[in-house]
Amino acid sequence: MEIIAYSKYIRQSPRKLRLVAKAIKKLKLAAVLEKLPLVEKAAAEPILKAIKSALANAENNSGLKKEHLTIKNIIIEESARMKRMDKGHGARFNRGVIQKRASHIKIILTDGEKNT
Repeated sequence: MEIIAYSKYIRQSPRKLRLVAKAIKKLKLAAVLEKLPLVEKAAAEPILKAIKSALANAENNSGLKKEHLTIKNIIIEESARMKRMDKGHGARFNRGVIQKRASHIKIILTDGEKNT
């Protein structure tokens, strides 16, 4: 059975989030919950929050045990960008656009059983 949790409009670039997500893919959930708080990246916090949300969905909605769950996939997608004008020199505002990137996180947990 697959359990899915979304975390949308995270104000970090997808590239930074993918770096942390790549390190924890295909691990047991217990190992991830121990390892992730020790990672010294700011991207670890929103990913950990999304994993805990998926774990709560699995326990409360589906009645699954934490010990049997593994992370099947973590998908980091780019969200809408906020565009801000770069003032540049003097009063000229057409020098460039600063793009503030955001991300969506999709966590897929599985218990290893196949439902047909």
